[in-house]
Amino acid sequence: MKNIIIGTAGHIDHGKTTLIRALTGRETDRLKEEKKRGITIDLGFTYFDLPDGSRAGIIDVPGHEKFVHNMVAGVAGMDMVLLVIAADEGIMPQTREHLDILEQLGVENYIVVLNKCDLAEPDRMNEIKSQILEELSDSRAASAPMVEVSAATGFGIQELIQVIQKTAALLPERDRDTIFRLPADRVFSVAGFGTVVTGTVLSGTLSRGEQVELFPRGTVCRVRSIQVHGEDCQSCSAGQRAAINLSNVKREDVARGNVLAACGSMKKTMMLDVRLHMLPSSSRVLKNRSRVHLFTGTSQVLCRVVLLETEELKPGESALAELRLEEEIAVRKEDRFIIRFYSPVETIGGGIVIEANPRKKKRFEEKGLEELRGREHGSLPHILELQVKSHWDTGITLQELAQIAGISEEEAEEGICVLEKQGSILRFPMKNQVYLWHRSYAQELLERIQDNLQEFHERNPYKPGVNKSQIKMNTAASQKAGVFDLFIERMEGEKQLARDREFLRLYEFQLEKDSRYQRVRRKMERVFLKAQFDLVRFSEIVFTETDPEVIADVLAQEMAEGRIVKVAENLYTLSGIMEKAKAAILEKLDRDGTVTIAEVRDLLNTSRKSAKPILEYMDALHITRKEGRESERVAY
Repeated sequence: MKNIIIGTAGHIDHGKTTLIRALTGRETDRLKEEKKRGITIDLGFTYFDLPDGSRAGIIDVPGHEKFVHNMVAGVAGMDMVLLVIAADEGIMPQTREHLDILEQLGVENYIVVLNKCDLAEPDRMNEIKSQILEELSDSRAASAPMVEVSAATGFGIQELIQVIQKTAALLPERDRDTIFRLPADRVFSVAGFGTVVTGTVLSGTLSRGEQVELFPRGTVCRVRSIQVHGEDCQSCSAGQRAAINLSNVKREDVARGNVLAACGSMKKTMMLDVRLHMLPSSSRVLKNRSRVHLFTGTSQVLCRVVLLETEELKPGESALAELRLEEEIAVRKEDRFIIRFYSPVETIGGGIVIEANPRKKKRFEEKGLEELRGREHGSLPHILELQVKSHWDTGITLQELAQIAGISEEEAEEGICVLEKQGSILRFPMKNQVYLWHRSYAQELLERIQDNLQEFHERNPYKPGVNKSQIKMNTAASQKAGVFDLFIERMEGEKQLARDREFLRLYEFQLEKDSRYQRVRRKMERVFLKAQFDLVRFSEIVFTETDPEVIADVLAQEMAEGRIVKVAENLYTLSGIMEKAKAAILEKLDRDGTVTIAEVRDLLNTSRKSAKPILEYMDALHITRKEGRESERVAY
C-alpha cells in the first residue's frame, strides 16, 4: 500500500479544516482554544484512503499569521499540498506567505482547491480564477490542477479525491532502505506507556524493539510500540505519519524539533553552511550578522546570518551563508529551511543546507567559497571527496563521513569505493573504524616526512634514521598513532620510505661508512680484540675522533648490525668474543651441570670484575640461570 502525506495551506478561515473533515469525516481541531475560536492553532492530523487503496495522511496547518511557525513544522515530509483559496475572497496575505514558505521548502506538487464555491457568483468566480493564475505564475504551483469545491455542502469533493489519486500515482516511492529519520512535531505522555513522539517519517524504516537516538540530546531509546494512523504496527516507514512510544526518556526531555534517527546517524550542530534565498516579495534587506528566526524540519531556533560573499542580501537575491545557531539542532545536507525577520516577525527567505557540520569559514575567502560551491552542486563522490579533504589534519572515519553527509554508511562506502578507484582517497582500516585521508594530504605529509628525513640524514650521516614517534610529532601531531602507522606501512609498500625497527629513513638512503666512520670502528675493534674477556669500560677508550655524537652513532650502528654487543652498562665487546665465552660456559655446563663466577673467571682467564657481568649477560640471553648460591648457575 502506497503512503502519501498531504498538507493544507491557505489564509485563515478559507476552510482548510472543513475541507479535511469533508475528505476524511474526521475533525482535526483538537485543542479547546481551537474549537472555541474556530481557527487552527497547532498542527492537526488525520488520514483517509484513496479509491486505489493508497493511504493519504493529511496535515491541517494553521492559517493565522501568528501561528506560521506551526505551519512550517507541518511542511516537513509533505508529498503534496492542497492550496485552499476561498472563492469569495481570493488570494490573501497568509495565502501568499504560505506559498512563499512552501516554495522555499521545495514543495513541488500542488492542487489548488477553490473552496466556498457556493458563496461566489459566477462572475466573481472567473475573476478569482484569473487572479489566482496570475498570482501563481512565478511559482511551482503555476501548472497545478484547480478543483472547485464546497467543503460545507460536499460539492466537488469526489472530483478532488480523483485529482489527489491521480497526482499521488505520479509521486516516486519514498526511500525506505536508507537511514530512519523522524522530526518530532508533537510530544506527549500516555499513562502506563510513557513518552510518545509523533511526526512524519522522512526516510527509512523503524521496527518495534529497535533502538533509536534522540538528536541533538544524544539519548538512546528503545521503541516500545508504534502506531500508524491510530493502528498498532510492527514497523513504520518513509511517507507515514507515526506515533512512537519510547522508553528511557522523559516527556520533559523531548521537544518539538528533536529528531528520532538511527543511532549514530546524525551529529548535532551549532552552525550550518547554506544557500540562502531572499523572497522577491520581501521588503527587507538582510545585512551581515543579522539575527533571524530559523525554521527547519520541526525545529525553530534563533541564529546569526554570516554572509560569506556579500555585505547584504536584497529581495530576490541569493548567496552562500553561514548560520550561527543559538541552540543545537540536528539536520542533514539538502534539508530545507525558512528564515523570518527577528522583529517584526515576517518571512523573508529560505534555502537549503549545504553542510550540516561545517568548519568556520572566513568571509570572502575564495578557496573556501569554491569548496562550498562544489559541495552544493557536486555528485555524491565529489561531495564526499571535498568532505574528506576538509579533514586534512585529522582524517575522518567512514561513520563520521556518513553522519556529516546525511547518508547511510553503505551509501558512503559506495562513494568512497569510486574515489579509491580514482586514486583520490586512501583508506586505513582500524580495529573498529575505517579512517579516510585524501591523497593530496597524504602526499603533503609524505613530502614533509621526506624533508625531515633528508635534513636529518645530512646532519647525522651515521644514524640509521629518525624514531617514528619523533617523525609523527614533527609532521602529524594530530593524527591517530594507529592511522599514522598504517600510512607509514603504505609508504613503505610504495617504496617512498624505509624502516629499520622503529627508525624511519629515506628509501634511497644508505648509511655512509666513510673514512671517519672506519677510523672509529677500527679503534673499537682493536681495543676489544686486545682486551678479549677483560671487558673495557667504553668511556675509558681514547678516540682521535673528538665528536662524541659521531662515536655514539658508530657504536649504535655496529650494535644494530650485530658486530658489537652491550654486555653491561658502559661495557661493550665484539659479538665474536661473547660467542667464545658462550661456547666455553656451555661446555662447562654439559660436563659438570653447574658453573660459578669464579669458574668463569678461570675458564676465560679474566678477572672476577669481568666474569660477573659476562655470566649475567648469559642469564639475559637465557643461556644460564641462577640456582642455589648467588654465584652459581645451571643451564637455562
